[in-house]
Amino acid sequence: MKTALMRHLPILTWGRVYNRTALSNDLMAALIVTIMLIPQSLAYALLAGLPPEAGLYASIAPIMLYAVFGTSRALAVGPVAVVSLMTAAALSNIVEQGTMGYAVAALSLAALSGIILLAMGLFRLGFVANFLSHPVIAGFITASGIIIAASQLKHILGINAEGHNLFELVMSLGEHLPETNWVTAIIGVLATGFLFWVRKGLKPLLKRFGLSDALTGVLVKTGPVVVVAATTISVWAFGLADRGVKIVGAVPQSLPPLTLPSFSPDLLGQLLVPAFLISIIGFVESISVAQTLAAKKRQRIDPDQELIGLGAANVGAALTGGFPVTGGFSRSVVNFDAGAETPAAGAFTAIGLMIAALALTPLIYFLPKATLAATIIVAVLSLVDFSILKRSWDYSKADFSAVLATIVITLGFGVEAGVSAGVGLSILLHLYKSSKPHIAEVGQIAGTEHYRNILRHDVITDPRIVSLRVDESLYFANARYLEDQIQDRVAGDKAVRHVILQCSAINDIDFSALESLEAINSRLHEMNVKLHLSEVKGPVMDRLKRAHFLSELTGEVFLSQFAADRALSKSAVVPGDIEAIEGVTEGTEPANGQA
Repeated sequence: MKTALMRHLPILTWGRVYNRTALSNDLMAALIVTIMLIPQSLAYALLAGLPPEAGLYASIAPIMLYAVFGTSRALAVGPVAVVSLMTAAALSNIVEQGTMGYAVAALSLAALSGIILLAMGLFRLGFVANFLSHPVIAGFITASGIIIAASQLKHILGINAEGHNLFELVMSLGEHLPETNWVTAIIGVLATGFLFWVRKGLKPLLKRFGLSDALTGVLVKTGPVVVVAATTISVWAFGLADRGVKIVGAVPQSLPPLTLPSFSPDLLGQLLVPAFLISIIGFVESISVAQTLAAKKRQRIDPDQELIGLGAANVGAALTGGFPVTGGFSRSVVNFDAGAETPAAGAFTAIGLMIAALALTPLIYFLPKATLAATIIVAVLSLVDFSILKRSWDYSKADFSAVLATIVITLGFGVEAGVSAGVGLSILLHLYKSSKPHIAEVGQIAGTEHYRNILRHDVITDPRIVSLRVDESLYFANARYLEDQIQDRVAGDKAVRHVILQCSAINDIDFSALESLEAINSRLHEMNVKLHLSEVKGPVMDRLKRAHFLSELTGEVFLSQFAADRALSKSAVVPGDIEAIEGVTEGTEPANGQA
């Protein structure tokens, strides 16, 4: 009972050893992340189509709850660009932006996402995220980054533009381009340029003045705050709001309110699929960041408990005026680099944001939306990575096709279509690859008990024996392929009397594959050929013993390929023998690491 409680409440583990050193490190990290998160949270609320205060609200209770239930000591939970864009895409098809119904729908989306994540965590379904391949995720995030950046150009230029995909956005921007507010455009372009310079040029400049790495890092992170302050003061001082510059306006000076999502079956039904997609994408992004940072300190991340932590965070967002959240890459890295020791750093960040929500919101009345748009553009363009196309092309044409298709579909049809395509393509790619497993005919390397591919190595074989190594688990999608390969190899070779399936790489055999093995055994028997198995793993053998296959097998099951070859052939060479043996198959020189 105690172990289960500690597994589901990680705070009981790290909280017991919390000390003054961890407290000081967590407070410093929280200060830096809070400074970074204030403009980010406002900007991502804007991206989600919600009032700016929703970004602050979505960054308080969720962080607190993740600190209790999450296992990562550096992950910073809150609004992120891709999930905010997916939120806007999902809700804009159902409710009009700016209405009370839109805000309620955002709460409902967060609640559904939280419930889905909690259910997946409680039933230990973290493996579901594995159906999204990393190249496909990279392609989706790249395309989403482009769409997000394009969607913010309307705020940079001070015009109206709408669209759910890149084509619609570009056409709408072009149509309204003559309406550009040049004062807004100047603010937006200068803010964007300054933020890019801060990321690339400020650190080297500060180092020339002899500042330490730690202080330099802090000052670089305050770049967005500086641009927020400068543009806000400029708009206030010169009365630029009267010249058409759109500002944030009045933001409630309060703590997150208690809210309830809608329980309308119609609305929940419309939001169910988007909530599932947001949950999967958010979890994949979050767990990738968490595991990367944990590995640097040799800490352990529990994916199933992470689902519970993120689920609790989203439920918290739904109950406190927020919208769907997940672990953010940039601020988690900042949190880690700033020295965060425990999830308490997140809790201190939430306290900092509460103070901001109570005391600082009047100061952002004149904050131009162009500045928030600049913050978003600079943040998301760092996610755009077209090098994934070249790397996937060089490594695997199938992976390249999946990445390219995901990018094209996301850009052309929107993020929901893109992520759905990504899930589908990931599954189809897996099925395609595993439906045609690598099957190698193997022979013995002279003087050893090792068996390798006859096309890659000089090996010893017996013309009466065909030894095949199947490099994949056998299941319904590839069982027929194995039948065909064995049939093609044996049918035209009258000398064959034995077929040995080397099962060293087979981790599972499902019922369809079992029936295929029975069919192979029967057909080979009709050709006066015996079927044998070697190196069958224990769990696979346990399942085979529960069927009638072993009792009907025409051959035997051997502990090793060498034992099978030696029992059935006179060509097997005992290690140490140096005599020439007939039946050596000439192959190519072995490549390093190839089998």
